[in-house]
Amino acid sequence: MLNPGLAGAFEGRYRVGTIYRDQWRQALENPIRTFAVGADLRFNAPGKHVYDDAIGLGLVFFTDKVNVVDFSTTQIALSLAFHKALSADNRQFLSLGVQGGLTQRNVNYASLEFQDEFDGATGYVLPTGEALPENNFSYPDLNIGLNYSLRFGRTGALFAGFAAHHILQPEVSFFGKGLPGEKLHAKLSGHLSANIPLGQTRTSFLPRILFAQQGPHMQMNAGANFRTAMGKYGSTAIHIGGWLRPVRGAESFGLDAIVAMVGLEYNNVLFGLSYDLNLKALSFNQRQGAFEISIAYLGEYENEEILCPKF
Repeated sequence: MLNPGLAGAFEGRYRVGTIYRDQWRQALENPIRTFAVGADLRFNAPGKHVYDDAIGLGLVFFTDKVNVVDFSTTQIALSLAFHKALSADNRQFLSLGVQGGLTQRNVNYASLEFQDEFDGATGYVLPTGEALPENNFSYPDLNIGLNYSLRFGRTGALFAGFAAHHILQPEVSFFGKGLPGEKLHAKLSGHLSANIPLGQTRTSFLPRILFAQQGPHMQMNAGANFRTAMGKYGSTAIHIGGWLRPVRGAESFGLDAIVAMVGLEYNNVLFGLSYDLNLKALSFNQRQGAFEISIAYLGEYENEEILCPKF
């Protein structure tokens, strides 16, 4: 979902992952919940090639629900990427990806109450005179992405990418055309990350930065985490890191949240836990934040640090 060019951009044959986000549980009786699951494949490009060109194919499912008004967004998208090797040792790749999806939005009007429904005595029991449109609709979506990857040394790596989402700028209003704000702004984003081994230690430094601009809104995530290999063969590792997220709205700019993350890597499985602490809510003595848990599995992956085969 970050960049269609990242479909199949890994050392292995297939990858599956899922993530769950629980937002503002301390402030809302029913928190905002987000769930996503995705899978992608990597296979050799057809024909004879001097370099190890590859093709990536990915599928992602996403759902987001705001229980306060019973409003939900559901999306399914298919990604196709081509990874072109730029060197004979296959340490550099340039990837181009395209993603097409279908998104559905739904709202339950039974969860809403209007002023004309109040009878003045017993509650909101009268029928409403509001002219309500259809409570669900769907729209197509189109995204493209470009990614560059470089491997250096034994375990070092550098990644840089650019993506454009919502190129079609679909209409996202329940009331249809002709209203202000009925179109979804195109989103432009860039990301840069690296894996830097720290000398002869078993620890790596992984800086990350993500920038996104969508209409009048801007968001940036910047930070890093440390990965420390454990055990005799390094098949287990611990991840610890943190990020800052400054944002800009239509009229303001400021630091929105601090993010903390811990992760456990065991063989080819990665478990992650993170928490977003919203600073503006904290200033009003409210602990509004978001908790995320993720699990990813990388299939048919060969760790070069282990000389013997793994079963």
